[in-house]
Amino acid sequence: MEGQEVARGSGILLAVSSLPSEYGIGTLGDAAFHFVDLLVDLKQKYWQVLPVGPTSFGDSPYQSLSAFAGNPYLIDLDQLAREKLLTPEEIRNYYWGTQKSAIDYAALFENRTLVLQKAFGRFDEHEPEFQQFVEENRDWVEDYGLYMALKVSNGNQNWQSWPENIQKKQPVALAKCRKEMYNNIMFWVFCQYKFFQQWGKLREYANSKGIQLIGDVPFYVGKDSVDTWMHPEQFLLDENGEAAYVAAAIPDKFSETGQVWGNPLYNWPLMQEDGFSWWKRRMQISTKLFDVIRMDHFIGFVKNYMVPKDATDASGGRWMKGPGRKLTDALNSVLNGTTVIADDYGGKALIPGVKKLLAKTGWLDTKVLMFAFDGDPSNEHLPHNYPGSHTVVYAGTHDNDTIVGYFRDKTEYELAYLYEYLNISSQEEIPDALIRCAYASIADIAVIQMQDLLKLGNEARMNAPSTVGYNWRWRLNKEQLAESRRAWIRNLAAVYRR
Repeated sequence: MEGQEVARGSGILLAVSSLPSEYGIGTLGDAAFHFVDLLVDLKQKYWQVLPVGPTSFGDSPYQSLSAFAGNPYLIDLDQLAREKLLTPEEIRNYYWGTQKSAIDYAALFENRTLVLQKAFGRFDEHEPEFQQFVEENRDWVEDYGLYMALKVSNGNQNWQSWPENIQKKQPVALAKCRKEMYNNIMFWVFCQYKFFQQWGKLREYANSKGIQLIGDVPFYVGKDSVDTWMHPEQFLLDENGEAAYVAAAIPDKFSETGQVWGNPLYNWPLMQEDGFSWWKRRMQISTKLFDVIRMDHFIGFVKNYMVPKDATDASGGRWMKGPGRKLTDALNSVLNGTTVIADDYGGKALIPGVKKLLAKTGWLDTKVLMFAFDGDPSNEHLPHNYPGSHTVVYAGTHDNDTIVGYFRDKTEYELAYLYEYLNISSQEEIPDALIRCAYASIADIAVIQMQDLLKLGNEARMNAPSTVGYNWRWRLNKEQLAESRRAWIRNLAAVYRR
């Protein structure tokens, strides 16, 4: 299939949650608009974010409570104050954590819902815009509201632990809940309304400044999610919502024992039977949020690696066939011209069908410079091996250490090929040389993590896969990019026609 049209350019990878703010986490408020202005100043064309779905235990945006909803933590409270739904004093009365450079998720969990409930108490549900939002999203938003209301009333336990009549969605029990919990349900619907409203304004502003938003769509959903509760038949789950096998990543050079992700696997035959309607709706929602979609874990379209649910590592897993072109064709039918980036990293020799399928989709492939310098001149991540420009090149990703952290412990022997390739002679030169290498490549899009533009070490790492407790916390302080650094980035964008 012919490749999608893409403007040659560069961009920055920064989670919305990593933006500066006074209230514990980055939001869709002023700092997001200022970041768009910064991108314009740096002659960038793209802002890539991490997934924006509601998170649960572990705070991972790749383990979302819903494949369709937005994260209420990202709703900007100052905007609600401007709308007279809150007062600045009310917002400041809550504890949001003490560190500017790290998110305190426990504080958010305690207080964010309380302050949003206060705003909902002053909101008029009869607003025509709100009614229209509910009507347009009726196929998922009320189910999400019900699920969240039930989750809170059941002590935030996963749905597999709820009373059986609710867990099994018995009609009489659910009708009673919808009636008795109406206000709580509408609160969660209100949160979605505000998220989508604020996101729409940010996207409109970014587009008006020539900036495109690249969104990240996780391949899997969380085991504890409204999707698995309402549509368990779409997943490989037993009648109690439990899975015999769960999703995992095969052992590789970054993890000798692989990674156990724990997400439920899809019931591909059933999904195919109904024309992948759940997937198509998911993609339609994504096109409302993003100008470009990064499809996470593209190899899952070809094959899914799975391990028994109680496995402690991924070394004893096995493969399950994916839906292949049937699913990618279904998604292409609802994209409406939205460009897709396939996260196709997964080892070429291991899964030969990946490149073949990708070529048929028209989607862009992914290269990561951090994976390029193993001393093999035929490594596919080295720019001289790119088969064409229909590619997105990253210096590093959110799942790996920062450039500084990654190369810090390498020996001079291990770095010899990199030094030769980049024409440098010391570790201090690596971050800038890698960024320049990405910009100079033929790849249509070059994306650099904000942490790497700031040359930060592994204290700024976003995620260490298969660990819980310290991930997804890093935040940007207000003025971290010096003018000399800005000038250097602007110059790179001009020199390499980005």
